[in-house]
Amino acid sequence: MAHTQTQKTLGATLTAVVLLAFPLFGQKNSCIECHQQLEDSLKAPVAGMAQDIHQKFGLSCRDCHGGNPTQDDADLAKDKTFKGAPKKARIPEFCGACHSDAALMRKFNPNIRIDQLELYRTSQHGRLLAKGDSKVAVCTDCHGVHGILPASMPKSSIFPWNVPQTCGRCHADAKYMQSYGIPTDQVEEYKASVHAKALYDKKDLSAPACNDCHGNHGALPPSVSSIAFVCRQCHASTGELFSQSPHKAALDKMGLAECEACHGRHKILPPTDDLIGTGKTAVCIQCHDSGSKAFEIAARVKGLLDAYVQNMARADSKLEQADRRGVEVSEPKFRLKEAQSTLTEMRNLTHGLSLEVMTKKSAEGENILSDVLKAGDDALQEAKTRRTGLIVATAFLGLLALALFLKIKQINAKKKA
Repeated sequence: MAHTQTQKTLGATLTAVVLLAFPLFGQKNSCIECHQQLEDSLKAPVAGMAQDIHQKFGLSCRDCHGGNPTQDDADLAKDKTFKGAPKKARIPEFCGACHSDAALMRKFNPNIRIDQLELYRTSQHGRLLAKGDSKVAVCTDCHGVHGILPASMPKSSIFPWNVPQTCGRCHADAKYMQSYGIPTDQVEEYKASVHAKALYDKKDLSAPACNDCHGNHGALPPSVSSIAFVCRQCHASTGELFSQSPHKAALDKMGLAECEACHGRHKILPPTDDLIGTGKTAVCIQCHDSGSKAFEIAARVKGLLDAYVQNMARADSKLEQADRRGVEVSEPKFRLKEAQSTLTEMRNLTHGLSLEVMTKKSAEGENILSDVLKAGDDALQEAKTRRTGLIVATAFLGLLALALFLKIKQINAKKKA
């Protein structure tokens, strides 16, 4: 009896909380009154709706499920308008009944897209669902059911840094994905990538997650011919250079994915100069044999980069030494930043594979570095001159002090005599 009484008390409390959370339901809502007395999954919708975006726009249970929530009797509440919970295969159309209605959606948000259902049908998920595969993702698998949050809220399942985890609920489950014959390590590899580090560590919401490359509602794997276009949505300059390079036609002819061929797919690591050239870690040697013209060009490009980086390190070291010795070097330090910008341009230009352009850009930067190195040498010479002058001045003052000491000693001796 005591347990029953406790349940009733908790039920009454939950009802009060829900009614406060749903001012629209304050009049009467038998859906809430009934479901809050049920167990676990049947009770969850009541609590979930407290933060739901639909509820915040004034929508209630009957707007999706039909029925008459003013009736206490369950049979009367489930009148002829009652639709209940749709089967999974019908959920896209269920949600699309509102989300594809331009006039209706305009009432809530004029900017919201109304083509999600149409796009979903073109996606890999939508195509498989149309063939009767009910395992594929539908709206509720990504957005949730009750308690759907706006995409702009950090706790939303589709907030940028939550997207990989949301996709991974299916795509990282080897058992669930077994029948599809596709890898299930995408999320694990993505988390080790430079994109993930930007998204998770730097909280850079512009860093790509799954949907930025594969699409949202119309998600499909990028085709070999489209990967470069996908990548250049962010890396525009690199993409343009690549399109002008000899690699473009060669990779198209071989049917190889462009950016992916050198940088990988999901586990895209921070690019380094060691990817270029003829060393053991260079990607160039995967296609080009020793003695070939392309092999020679790769070696020369790497040589330009290495020489430039070494000169930058020398210049930086000299300026740091001079700075520690108290010499003003702010102007050459600023010029060194110009040289760093040139190095960034050189690294980007490797995608165009034009040795002539690379050599010209390197020469521009080396002229800047030459000035900086001279300024560093001059600053170190000034520091040396200051030090020498300080030593001479200190020695002179020491001798003067000694002479003064001896003179005082002589005077004192005469007085005693």
